[in-house]
Amino acid sequence: MTSLAPSRSVSSTGGPVVTRTADDLAAALGRSGGSRRTNARTALVPTMGALHAGHAALLDQARDRGDLLVASIFVNPLQFGAGEDLDRYPRTFDDDLQLCAANGVDMVFAPTVDTMYPGGRPQVTVQPGPLAETLDGTSRPGHFGGVLTVVAKLFGLVRPDVAVFGHKDYQQLVLIRRMVTDLCMPVDVVGVETVREADGLALSSRNAYLSAEERRAALALSRALRAGSAAGPAGVDGVLGAARDVLAGEPSLAVDYLALRGVDLDEPPASGEARLLVAATAGTTRLIDNLPVLLRHGTNEGTPQ
Repeated sequence: MTSLAPSRSVSSTGGPVVTRTADDLAAALGRSGGSRRTNARTALVPTMGALHAGHAALLDQARDRGDLLVASIFVNPLQFGAGEDLDRYPRTFDDDLQLCAANGVDMVFAPTVDTMYPGGRPQVTVQPGPLAETLDGTSRPGHFGGVLTVVAKLFGLVRPDVAVFGHKDYQQLVLIRRMVTDLCMPVDVVGVETVREADGLALSSRNAYLSAEERRAALALSRALRAGSAAGPAGVDGVLGAARDVLAGEPSLAVDYLALRGVDLDEPPASGEARLLVAATAGTTRLIDNLPVLLRHGTNEGTPQ
């Protein structure tokens, strides 16, 4: 990739430049006059902070796809519902900056809530459509509207050529791709497979909430997904049955849904690529996970259970 040093004030530690307002971001991107730079490909990784190795994998993919790597750090209140963990969501900004520096981030955009939503909750938001009312949307009404609204705002502010998201939040990824397609946004959306702990647990900022016993129970999610994925030759019923058997062996988990869908979260095919998704609560912490499945034959009964 072409080396690029945007016009900006470089931090004394040599780490990424931190911007907190829209004007400062535009100036650092060389757009203070309103024009878009044409000599650089900009890659964006939107995050809510509390960064870990999963985010590092996203940054690695983004760095390979752009000349200028921007990471946003913003805990978005629009995607948290009543009773969810907005106030206790981990905020580790200094550690996040270290991870960004170690992974080649050029610029961190870390706005305040007032910067992103001047005047309070926006009157115009993104309507995510019927897919947002299924799976995670059933338990978290309004969540995906909040996600798409903040992503649309970040796309408008940063104007990236490519944006990278994780497959762990698979429904989110599918909806962002749909938004980009339906609203003709000039952004290439890239998905990266989930990064896991050695024992299989999907990396998540919320894992910090788990007690030792809750974490042990949470391992049933990845075990169930692996069992279901391995049962692909048995078709839809075989996949769901294998996964359910594993989840049934961990009664301390409160399962929200187990679902087998097509890659675009439509009905699963009789054969071909599909996605197995699960959500459950361990203690008071809600966790999600998913894996790809290659179906060989069977019925098309893939609705949530």
